[in-house]
Order: sequence, then C-alpha cells, then structure tokens
Amino acid sequence: MAEPKSPRKTPKVLAAIDKRTREAAKPPLPKAGGQTRKILVTKEVKVADKHCVRTDRLTPAKQTTSSDRPSLTSGTDLFDYFTRNSGRLIFKWVHYFDIYERHFAAFRGRKIKFLEIGVYHGGSLQMWKNYFGPKAKIIGVDINPQCKAFEEANITIEIGSQEDPDFLRKLAATHGPFDIVLDDGGHTMRQQIVSFQELYPQVRPNGLYVCEDLHTSYWNNWQGGYRHPNTFIEYAKGLIDELHAWHSKDPESFRPTPLTRSAFGMHFYDSMLIIEKRPIIPPSSRTTGTPSF
Repeated sequence: MAEPKSPRKTPKVLAAIDKRTREAAKPPLPKAGGQTRKILVTKEVKVADKHCVRTDRLTPAKQTTSSDRPSLTSGTDLFDYFTRNSGRLIFKWVHYFDIYERHFAAFRGRKIKFLEIGVYHGGSLQMWKNYFGPKAKIIGVDINPQCKAFEEANITIEIGSQEDPDFLRKLAATHGPFDIVLDDGGHTMRQQIVSFQELYPQVRPNGLYVCEDLHTSYWNNWQGGYRHPNTFIEYAKGLIDELHAWHSKDPESFRPTPLTRSAFGMHFYDSMLIIEKRPIIPPSSRTTGTPSF
C-alpha cells in the first residue's frame, strides 16, 4: 500500500529511517528476475527491493488528517479502527477507506476467506480480522520470512513471491478459493499482472479482486511510465475491452473470454481497481410500453 503515515515525517527523519532500513536489509532480500529497484521516498531515499515485503513504503506527496477528509469515512468501523490503532503498524492511503466500506461491508460477519498480498508489519491483517469478524479466515502473503511471526488465531501467513506463478498456484490449492483477494504487495507491473492472472480465477463467484496503488503504473522505478505498454493500468484497459466483448462484431479477433463471463463490473478509483465477480450470461435487451410515434 502506498498510503500516508501519521505523524508527518520530515525528509531528515525519512533519511534516518532509510539508513536503518538499508542496514536491516542486508543481506539483500530475495528478488525475482535478478533485478534491483530504487524506491523514491520524498527525495530519492533508496531502500531495498521488495516483492511483497515492505521495508519502507511509498510516501505520499501530502499528508492528510481526518479533518481534511469527507464525512463518509468518519465514524465508520474500519476507519475508526485505523485511526485508533495502537498495535502493529498499518500504512494506508486515507481515501481507500471509503472504497473499502463501499465494497467490503457486505462480507462482514460471514464465513469468508480474505487474502492480502503484502503483510508489512501485520497491522492490516489484524484490522481485517477485526472488521470481518470471527468467521473470517485471513491469509497474508509476503516474501519476508519475518512476517510468519505475525500469525495468530484466524490469521495464516504464507511466505513467497507474488510474481512466482508456482507459488501462487500452491497458495490457491492450499487456501482457495477466496472471497476477496487484495493485492497490496510490491506494486511492480509484473507482480500485479502475474498475481491477477493467477489469482483472479481463484476468486469465488460474487467475490472481489482488488489491486491497490495503481499509481506505480506511472512511476519508472516500478517498471511504469505514462502510457507505457507494459503497465498494469494499460493491462487493465484491455480488461475493459474483455468486459464488453459480448458486443463484438469481429469474433475472429475480439470474442468473449473467461473474464467476460465472470466479471459483473470493474470499479476504477484513484490508485485502485476492484472487479466484482459474478456469473454472467450474454446480455439481452427488451422493450416495454407503447410507442409514441
């Protein structure tokens, strides 16, 4: 997640945090493809590469407080938990909470499986456990073996890379299918695309697939760039085409896909995509009423 922290941290403090982060990151964390990235934190603060692990986070340009926010989030259970949290660290973009409430509320109190890619310090897993209730099974994924220590009742953590298809298939075989998948992992283009390709089919009908922090599609250090053809944003634009494939007049090159038959809707928000999954049949139209002329 690339969300604001509280309290506000100055560049000097961030630089000190980064120094400790880089020292703690030795030896280097495992990384796929043998590549290393530089993560920009305010003024080119560099931290170790991560493929789910968050040794540092993507710092926003502007911090916000609850007084800056619309009234919708204020007073909701999820945001109240976040603002009052004194336990394990949680890092969220504040505007995400309105989106969570809109799409996640219907799953509260139900026996569900909630998968979050990216454990960080384990605080968000505890937040989801509290929010969804005692019937929910929470599964976290991270590449950092230290995150395994955050397991507790109703929270299971698996260690592996989100861009490793074999690991994701084993994960799905062990814990799937899922009611909600939330990708808040490393945020590189390959990670987001591979995770979607492997895990969207593992979401139950009437479930949700969520990918966060899509703004990295515009950041070079995450393999992104404006209109770069290999970003998740550009990939998602292709999913919009698939959503409408029932209406194709060119079946040789554009025809319905498994996503066409399973996605009820795609909701784009600032830095987030949520896909509602539901069995879909070819659309039909009808006419009622009396003609006027």
